Formats: sequence, C-alpha cells, structure tokens
Amino acid sequence: MTIHGRALDIADLRRSFGGQLILPGDDEYDRARTIWNAMVDKRPAVIMRPQDPHDVAAAIGFGREAGLEIGVRCGGHSVIGLSVPDGGLMIDLTAMNRVTVDPERRRAHVQGGALLGDLDRAAQAHGLATTAGNVSHTGVGGLPLGGGMGWLARQFGLACDNLVSAEVVTADGDIVRTSSTEEPDLFWAIRGGGGNFGVVTDFEFRLHPVAGQVLMVDLFYDPDDGPAVLRAWRELAPTAPRQATYTAWVGNAPEWPFLPTELHGRLLANAGFAWVGDPAEGRRLIEPLRALARPVAEAIDEMTYLELQTSGDESNRHGLRRYWKSHYFRELSDAAIEALLTRGGDLDGGIPANAGFQTYGGAIADVGGDETAFSQRDTLFELDTVVRWEDPAEDEARMLGARLLAAALEPYASGVYVNALADEGDSGVRSAYGEDRLRRLVALKDRYDPDNVFHLNHNIRPSAA
Repeated sequence: MTIHGRALDIADLRRSFGGQLILPGDDEYDRARTIWNAMVDKRPAVIMRPQDPHDVAAAIGFGREAGLEIGVRCGGHSVIGLSVPDGGLMIDLTAMNRVTVDPERRRAHVQGGALLGDLDRAAQAHGLATTAGNVSHTGVGGLPLGGGMGWLARQFGLACDNLVSAEVVTADGDIVRTSSTEEPDLFWAIRGGGGNFGVVTDFEFRLHPVAGQVLMVDLFYDPDDGPAVLRAWRELAPTAPRQATYTAWVGNAPEWPFLPTELHGRLLANAGFAWVGDPAEGRRLIEPLRALARPVAEAIDEMTYLELQTSGDESNRHGLRRYWKSHYFRELSDAAIEALLTRGGDLDGGIPANAGFQTYGGAIADVGGDETAFSQRDTLFELDTVVRWEDPAEDEARMLGARLLAAALEPYASGVYVNALADEGDSGVRSAYGEDRLRRLVALKDRYDPDNVFHLNHNIRPSAA
C-alpha cells in the first residue's frame, strides 16, 4: 500500500498492531467511516481500531511516521466530521468501551470508546450517576474534554468537574495518568480544552446517588405570548432548585403525538424544565409556568432517569443531515428574546431554524473560574440552534437559517461552549476560552503537542504553528 508516495508494509502493520486494521475495500470500511452526520462523507486511508492504550500509542506512531492527519473517533458526533480525516488515519476507539463501576467508592472507570448509555446503565444499576449528555449514543470521551453539560450539571457540576483522573496517550506515544496530583497541568487542560492534548483511553468519574426518578415538563404557548412568557421564564430559571434545569424553545412544532394535529408545523413558544428527583417536589414548579400565559398544549411526564437519558435518541438518530450553532449568555435581554422569536429576521432564502435555551448556574458556578480549562462559569443560559433534514438539496438553506438566527443573537452573547462549535474556526476557539485562558492552553499545547499532531478538533494551535 502506498500513502503520500511511501510504500507501507501493511502485512507488517497487521502483525505489530494488536487491534483491528480496516482499509479501503474491506467489507467493514464504509460502515466504519460513517458517522452521525450524514453530510460527512470522508474516506480515511487507514482506520485503526485499538484494543488498549498500547495500540493507541502504536497507531499514533504509525500515523506520524506515515505523515497522516490523525482523527480520533469515539461516538462520531462531531457535526463537521472532525474524527474522519479524508485520506488520513482514523483512530477508532469504539472497541474500547468497557465501563467498570465501584459502588462502594462511587467511582466509574470508563474506556475512551464507551457511549453515554454504557455509563448511564452501568452506574444506574447501583443507583448512581454522574453528569452525562442528553443523547445516549454520544461518546463519553468528547463530553468532559469540552466541559460536559447534562441534566445533572446544576446538581453535581459538569462532566469535567466529576473527572477524578484520566489515562492519556500523548503525541509522543507516552501513556500517562493525570489527576490533580499527577501531571496536574495536563489534568487542568483536558477538563475543557478538548482533544488537543492527547487521546484519553480511560476516564475515572465521581458518581452520585441518583434514585432515577424524573419529571419532564413542557408547556407550549402561542407565539404572541412568547415575549411575555420568555421574559418571565428568564427570571424563574436561574433561581430554581438545583434539581431543575429549565428549558425554553421556539420553532415550528414537529408532529409530536402529544400535540393536537392542528398545531403540527405551527410556530410555537415553549417553556419547561427537567427535574431529576422526587417528581412530587418538581410539580410545584409547574403552576408558575402555567400562570405566564394560557398554554395551547402541555406534555408532563414522569419517567426513569435512564428513560430521560434516551428520550432524545430517536430525534438525534444517525443518518440525518445536521448543522448547529450555539451561544452562551450571562443575561437574556429583551432584545435577545425578540431576536429568538423572529428567528433572525429576513432569512434571505434560508429555512427558519428552531432554537432553544437551557439554564446553567447551580453547581456549575460553584467551581472556580481558574480550576479547569472550561471557561464561562458565569453563564446562565445556553442557546442551541440545531437543524436536521434529509434532502441534500436543502443543505444551504438549512445551514443559512441556523447561521442567520445565531448571527442575530451574537451581539447579546458572552461566549460559546466548545463542544457546540461547528465551523467557526479560530474565532470560535477564542470565543470559547477568552484570551487569557487561551494563552495558558497554548503554553500547554507547546509542552504536550508542539507539532500539533492532534489538530482535527477545535484546535488550540501551538506557538510554532
């Protein structure tokens, strides 16, 4: 096999690499290169599926020697397909998916290729959980590396705040353990700095007692009531008990079974919350929302925590075309609410995008601003503009609608969540970290990856780059 004009002995590589090697033409190649966003259609030269950290180190060494771009895949949920390098090496961690729970110590060891559902199920078998994202087929790995928002974050902090230690394979192929006492600078960097500093092959998480009871509340309002509803919602949300994560949404209603058919496709405003705890206590928060205006529809459900964690799986299924934009807000002004309700104003050929807020605060803000690489501890609201569709002919119009809505809200934003970045490039990285934190991250990049081997991410460039 020849890559970049160099002949490579694949037979020798197969003998020296303990995991699975997948090449173009192999039966499994197309399935292995396919990820969550159907817009991504890239063809790696080599896919290496390691079984252990030593295989990961061998894969990095091979990629560097062969001059290949290196991408790292866990769940494959990068919206722009960063894990799939066209003509490069994809290190596919999905075979390393073991989760081990120690219920006495309330700890979980999670391999770098595990999915959130693997972690949730293993921990809930013991009445435990830690902050995880909201779609169970998302990879565990990217979540704490970028911060890690989830329904438990207001109670127990972000996923990165619950990371106790990690095993990292560096760009030089070294396998190191990092924690607050071992390689503490690296530990600081991987809690929010993304995949810039190495491949994490094992995460040790702190677990918390979570009985598994959940209340989900969604109240839907006529858009004429939207301004008053959202202005009142922004006052209720930040001071809510920590068991509650308030949500709000504006968009054209899908054909949800709980909505009357006459509301399908109509523009609606929504306010609600997810309550992880005794549902009877959470129900006390419903009447203040009902008092904001007369809802045109309601969806109020009690469920288990595992049901909550999988409730978004179908709408976020593989095989759809996707794009997103996001912002953080320290405050939500009337002007920002108006921009959301008008969804960017004149769309100039774009298809209107739906968008929603969720609240931060609580335990997230308890952590000092300099304790982790994750920035924006004073964020109160996160906006996500997520669009999904099937027809490739709609690509430009769908993405334009999301971009215009995000642009209309950008003047009121205070930053962005690194895990929600898409194609913003260097400007997005600066918005995620701020100049002071970015300087510290660059210094650590110089130390751990001066050649920028791990650049297929929301890249923190070393000084020499």
